[in-house]
Amino acid sequence: MSLTRDKYHALKILLKQLDSDLTTTKVDASELGQRVRSLQQFFQQQIVPLVNLDTDSNDQSRLQSNQTEMNKQLRLLEIDVMFFQGARQASTAKSRLDAIGDRLTTLIEYCNVILQ
Repeated sequence: MSLTRDKYHALKILLKQLDSDLTTTKVDASELGQRVRSLQQFFQQQIVPLVNLDTDSNDQSRLQSNQTEMNKQLRLLEIDVMFFQGARQASTAKSRLDAIGDRLTTLIEYCNVILQ
């Protein structure tokens, strides 16, 4: 399962970097949207195919369940970003960024489950 671990580790690094950038720098809404789309593309191309590589049915079931939840969270992250892009007031933008940060934390936790 080392290939699986490597791919999830790479995804976790991307998620943590985005989360870190959100808290340390001023976020450009269009750049944020592009980075989230890149995350989704990485997930679809690198993570989703991993379910078929594991022969152990317990691992396969666990990965598939995890991937389903991560896919849902990534779609919700995209919606959070769209709401952030549409925010007109600073307080609304701040609450949207907080929601995006929470979503990224959830995704990182899903990666941690697989990496354990």
